[in-house]
Amino acid sequence: MSSDMAEAIRGKAEPTELPAGSPGLFISLNHIASIALAHDVPGWKVEREALINGIIPKRYLRSMNSITANDQLKLLDSSIAQVGLGGLGGTLLEILLRTGIGRIRTADGDSFEESNLNRQALSTVHSLGAHKASAAINRAAEINPSVECEIATQFLDATSLPTFVKGADLVIDALGGLETRLTLQRSAAEANIPMVTGALAGWTGYVGVVQPGQTGPADIMGSDNAAEVILGCPAPAVSLFASLMACEAIKILTGHTSSLESSMLIVDLHSHTFEKVQL
Repeated sequence: MSSDMAEAIRGKAEPTELPAGSPGLFISLNHIASIALAHDVPGWKVEREALINGIIPKRYLRSMNSITANDQLKLLDSSIAQVGLGGLGGTLLEILLRTGIGRIRTADGDSFEESNLNRQALSTVHSLGAHKASAAINRAAEINPSVECEIATQFLDATSLPTFVKGADLVIDALGGLETRLTLQRSAAEANIPMVTGALAGWTGYVGVVQPGQTGPADIMGSDNAAEVILGCPAPAVSLFASLMACEAIKILTGHTSSLESSMLIVDLHSHTFEKVQL
C-alpha cells in the first residue's frame, strides 16, 4: 500500500475504548469508503492497512477480541467460493459479509418464490420473482461495501464448478438438495481447497468440514431430496446450521483447526442432541 494511503488512514483515526477497556483508535466506514475511492482500491484493502497500523475499522469493534485484529487481517485477505444463495446460503452470506471476508464469490441461478419467505434471509415480499443473485448484490452493498463480491446468476455443474472454485481459500457448500454436492466436493478436492458443508431437513441437519482427499458427507448422503421436501426447512434450523457453518469457515480462514474435519456434526433440535460422527 502507498504511504499516502496509510497517512490518510492515520489522519482519519479517532480515539475509542476497546472492549477490554483499553484505549485504541478506530476509523469509520465513511472514511474507509472515501479513502478507497480516492486510491481506487476496494474497501477491504483500506481496512487491512488500518489494522496493520493499529487502527480498527469501527464495524469490527464488537468482534474484538473474539476475532482478534490478527484474525481480522487474515479474514480480509481471504477469498471464499460459496455455491448457493437460498436458506443456508443467504444467511451465510449475511454473516460472512458482517464478519469481513475480503472477497466472496457466489452463485445461484434460482429466483425467489413465496415459499422462500419462511427462511431465506435474502427474500422479501418485494423480491419475489427476482434472481437470488441480484438480491445478494444489493444486500452485500447495504451490509459491507468493503467486501469484493462476485455474484453469478447461474446454476453450476461439473463443467463450471472447477473454474468457479479456482483460486479460493475456502469452498462453502450451501446448496439446496443433495444432487450437486458430491460434484462440488470433488471440484474442491481437485483444486486442493478445504470445504465447509451443511444441510438440513426439518429440525435435523449436519455440518462438516472436508479437507482435500478426505471423505465427506456427500460420499455417504446420496442424492435423494425426499427428507428435505417432506420435512421442510424452518427458519430457526436454517439459522443455526448456517451459523455453525460460518464458525467453521472463520476457524479455517484464520488458521485454527476445525474439530469437524473428517466428521459430521449431526444436530436434532427437537431433542437438543449434538453428535459428532467420524467419517
